[in-house]
Amino acid sequence: MPKPIPVVLKSIPAHAAVWHEVFLREAPDMVLRDWDAETGFSGITYFAGWMPPADLAVRMPDLALVFSVGAGIDHLPLADIPAHVAIVRMIAPDVTRSMTEYVLFGVLALHRDIVPYVLETREGVWNPRPIRPARSRTIGIMGLGVLGRAAAKALVALGFRVRGWSQSAKDMPGVETFAGRATLDTFLAETDILVCLLPLTGETRHILDDRLFRTLPRGAAVLNVGRGGHLVEPDLLRALDDGHISAAILDVLSEEPPPADCPLLGHPRVLITPHSASASQPEEAARQMITIVRQHGSGAPIDHLVDRGKGF
Repeated sequence: MPKPIPVVLKSIPAHAAVWHEVFLREAPDMVLRDWDAETGFSGITYFAGWMPPADLAVRMPDLALVFSVGAGIDHLPLADIPAHVAIVRMIAPDVTRSMTEYVLFGVLALHRDIVPYVLETREGVWNPRPIRPARSRTIGIMGLGVLGRAAAKALVALGFRVRGWSQSAKDMPGVETFAGRATLDTFLAETDILVCLLPLTGETRHILDDRLFRTLPRGAAVLNVGRGGHLVEPDLLRALDDGHISAAILDVLSEEPPPADCPLLGHPRVLITPHSASASQPEEAARQMITIVRQHGSGAPIDHLVDRGKGF
């Protein structure tokens, strides 16, 4: 009888317990080993987890595949992981569903002026604003991957005008699409609510800067559910304070949790949530890892393989 295939998992204890249950029940040909900072893992080729240490490849000299338990790969020490090691990112239905819910919440909150209403009503101010129909509001989504496309489809269904921008050309029913840096200003110029769902790469880091905000129409709003590294926070504050940006909803920040003196905290036109827009369910992640290990072991094409050159 062949020995079980070992997989190293680095996760919080509650999630790790679920992974172990799923592997025992659905993958008797595999065995999970929990990450231990003091242990070497020679002979093991598979790693799954979040924020592995920079010396991962040293601790696992036979590493062949890394499974990123999360929507992005910016938490991985890519420079220290050999080029021959396959990087796989998780694309789980639960992540897509929860992100779509959050984007709908954020866009509708900005569309219906909920951010200023919260502060005003707490201060006893009664200031109803005119209601704009969805069909008169243009939502611009930066990033048309799995998450961006799902959000765009849901917003189209609500009657919004939707446009999308990505690094490479995409085509979506009901969505006006733009591709490449040369089209970014055109995309921004008519966007009323900007949604950032980009992966964080060298190309997209600090893309939400003063120049971008000034290219949006005056009074536009911003929803960042990508990464904190996309946003130049002082530039957003200036644009908010001079009225060019009317409001912002941020699920991600450059420092999490933010320091007590972070000027975005308590800003009257900013709503912050604690990096909670979406999350994978450990059952789904474990099942996806089982599938990937079997694909890799059989030589079949691997789902959701990362292109290191693109960073996603």
